[in-house]
This record gives sequence, structure tokens and C-alpha cells, in this order.
Amino acid sequence: MTESILLPELIALTAQRMAHAIALTSGASNVNYGDLGENVNQFASGLMGLGLARGERVAIYLEKRFETVVASFGTPAAGGVFVPLNPLLKPEQVAFIMRDCNVRVLVTSPERLALLSGVLDECPDLAHIVLTGSMPEPGANLEPLPVLGWQDMLNSPARPGHRVIDVDMAAILYTSGSTGKPKGVVLSHRNMVAGAKSVASYIENNAQDTLLAALPLSFDAGFSQLTTAFHTGARVVLLNYLMPRDVLKAMEREKVTGLTAVPPLYIQLAQLDWPAAINDHLRYFANTGGRMPRETLNLLRQRVPKAKPFLMYGLTEAFRSTYLPPEEVDRRPDSIGKAIPNAEILVLREDGSACAPDEPGELVHRGALVGMGYWNDAEKTAERYKLLAADASGRQPGLQLPEYAVFSGDTVRQDADGFLYFIGRRDEMMKTSGYRVSPTEVEEVLYATKLVGECVAFGVDHPVLGHAIHVIATYAVPTRATGINDLFSECKSRMPAYMVPAGIEIVAGPLPRNPNGKIDRKLLAAEWLARRG
Repeated sequence: MTESILLPELIALTAQRMAHAIALTSGASNVNYGDLGENVNQFASGLMGLGLARGERVAIYLEKRFETVVASFGTPAAGGVFVPLNPLLKPEQVAFIMRDCNVRVLVTSPERLALLSGVLDECPDLAHIVLTGSMPEPGANLEPLPVLGWQDMLNSPARPGHRVIDVDMAAILYTSGSTGKPKGVVLSHRNMVAGAKSVASYIENNAQDTLLAALPLSFDAGFSQLTTAFHTGARVVLLNYLMPRDVLKAMEREKVTGLTAVPPLYIQLAQLDWPAAINDHLRYFANTGGRMPRETLNLLRQRVPKAKPFLMYGLTEAFRSTYLPPEEVDRRPDSIGKAIPNAEILVLREDGSACAPDEPGELVHRGALVGMGYWNDAEKTAERYKLLAADASGRQPGLQLPEYAVFSGDTVRQDADGFLYFIGRRDEMMKTSGYRVSPTEVEEVLYATKLVGECVAFGVDHPVLGHAIHVIATYAVPTRATGINDLFSECKSRMPAYMVPAGIEIVAGPLPRNPNGKIDRKLLAAEWLARRG
């Protein structure tokens, strides 16, 4: 059997083997591999008809639906780079990302296009809009941008895509950055295909599997549900859920065999009664995006005793890094496991030398899944993607070309048996509801309200969210001190739900500074915790 090398080949090669097998389910509708592969090629031809150059970016601002998947694989089939945008993002955040990576084509729905009408003129490189539904009314303030219907794209004359190779860009996944602006992690075809093969191998995905896509496809772990399934010929159920109970209903209805989710969702699911039929079909459940509380893990295992638990650790910069085999969960429930297949995880001191067993150090990932850096950000790329020492594990003195690895910024330890344990994050990133959020990102929105003079955001450990976001601020001027509720209202209108602070405290200014003249975030967070005992 020919091996997949490029991302779209995950679909194309499976379609050659099993064209009539169902690839995707959304509600009551299904798409088989043959039709999915054909739609991917048709969309790629449509992009070529628009004049998309090799490596140009196509943004996809949609909920989970068939068109989202077709555009995500059709773009790299044409030789372009797809940029999945979280559907929870606000228009200003969407516009920032499209400006940052010079998006050329936007794929969205009429409803979402209406939300973006006030910011599209801030995206000078945007040349075409592709709509999944009905065309906008004449005079909808989109001039001079041409708008094409989805079916028009699929009806384009067949055209070959640009020639690409496995180290070319395939996707840019945006994740929150420490500067307050999202960072675009660039992944190659090789990164994404190697990740699909690696994850599918240890989870043992197969053509009989049905995977539930509960996570956003803009997440690396969410998109991985597609790539692992397409590599093995499994079926993916696309779910845009409103309540955790919707997840259970879908698992029962669709006879789901594999579920991957983040701790906050698992915590909610563990509190519910599970239909007995789920246990008859669920083969595994996998955790990513933060440590799952042991109590939650125990409850889940009670709900579905036949299912194997996979506890995983990953970072977008390397797609996936470690997993704990299910047979080790009882012995090491706090471990993040060992390196996934075709990756090596090192624990290094600041000087680059290897740590001794149980000595804390930085988790460093080397191998085929190491991404291509951050788009348009040489400084941040240099902080995370660094050259390995010449004598690093796996390196030999005779090698002349250097090797880059991902330095995660996370502190871990490795026991004598080689199992890894997460200790903490070196930076101040907050992980809430499975999302990475930078304090500065929250603060910039607060400043934009013009209701605060100074502010600082920080994460506080929370049993359900992972981190709850708290803010300490001063009012801009006394006459604007109209109440906390006004500030919360502004936050809700300007931020995705996961970014809205759980608490805001107004204090008299100015806020304390550190020796560098910056607001002392650590001091304020420590004082806040001390006041609450």
C-alpha cells in the first residue's frame, strides 16, 4: 500500500481502497471517502482558478461541517496553506490573524461574513471570499472583494495543483502568545502526516473506528481526529455541541469508539449519567490540553470500564509529544508518559545538558513532528525552536548539519524508568477550558474598553476550568467608575467565552511595579491568593 506523504493523500489513498466507506457524519448526513476525495480535488481546482499561488494562505472561519473539512484538505491539495480560525473568535481577532499571515482567500458562511463586515477592509491581502450558503444581497458592502458560492468552487474546471513536497507548509494554527497577540504555528505536510501515523499507531485506530470530533478543528488535537481517522479509514462524527449532554447523546447515537477531549469537558461529562450503550462501543478515551484530575479519571473509568484511558501531553509547536499507555495508568496516574512513536523527548538543563533522573528540566521535543516555527515572528521562533547541542541524544560527532528541536518552556522530570511528570509552565500562560490564553491578551481587551486605567490578569487553579482568569484593575478616571457589571459586559462582548475573567477586582492605583518598571503580576497574584487564604 502506498504511504501518505502529503496531507491530502490521507483522504486520496483511503478513497482508493474503500471509496464507499463513510468518512464524515454531520447530523443525519454522511459523506463517503470517494465523494470526499472528489470534493477536495474540486475545491483545489477552484482555488487554482482564483489564481492562488503556491504557499498562499486560505482562512476557514466556520463551525464543524463538511465544507470545513473539504477546504482544510483542498487548500493544501492546491499547494496553499490553510488557516483554521476558531469559530469562537471575535471579528477583531479574526482580522488580526488574516492580516498577520496575509490571507488571500476567506471561506466562511453568510452569517459569519455579516459579523466580519466591519473588519474586512483591515485585511488588504484578502482577494476572494467563498461562501458556504446563499450569496449576499447586492450592495452588501463587500466591494471590491469578489464573492463566490461554494458550488461555484466545486464546479470549476479541473486544474492541477502546484507541485509541493512534504516539507512545504500545509497549515498555520494560531495559538495565544505571551505578547498578547496570537502566534501562528507553521506545520508542514510532513509534520501533520507523521503526527497522524504516530497517534493512530499507539491508539490503534482502524477502519472500524468512529471518532467524535468534539474539539475545535483549529486545535491541533481537534484536527488530529481528522488526520488519524483518514489515515486508517475510520469515520469522524462532526459535533458542534451546546451542552455536555449533547456529547453523550452523540456518543450513544453514533456508537462512538474513540473520544478525545480536554479536562474541563471530561470534568463535566464525569458528573453526568452515561447511557449504558456507550460502554458497549467506546474503545478508548484520550485526554489532552492539560492534566486530568485523578477524581475525574476515576469517575470516567467507572462510567465506561471497557474503554482504555490514554493520558497525553502535546504542544501545537510539535503537534503531539507524549502519551501514557493505558496499562500504566493505575501505577502512574500523574505521569504524562513517554514519547509517542517517531519522536524523542529530552529533559535538559539550561546549558543544554541532560538532566539526571528526577531532576527538573525543560521538556524538549525532537523528530518529524517539530514544526516550522512561528509565522512572521523570528524572535518568538528563536525562543522555542533551538539548535540541539552537538552531543545531544541521537546526535553523532560526524554530523555536520544542525538539528532544530522544540524547547517547550515546560518543566518536567523523568523517573528512572523513563516516565515523564509535568511540573509547571515556565511562562505565565493560562490554560482555561482547554485554551491557552496569555494574560496580556486579556489585558489588551480590558484596556480597549477605556474603563480601566491599569490592569493585570493571572490564572488561579480551578477544579473545573484548569485555570480561572482573575483581573486586578484600576478605573480609568473616577467619573467612569460605573460598576463592575459594565466591565464584565464589555468583556463578554469583546472576548470569546473562555477568555472572560471569572473575577475582576478594582483597587486604588497605581499598581505595583517590578524593578524593570513593569506591573508586578506575580506580586499581585500572590497577594490575591494570600487574601483568600
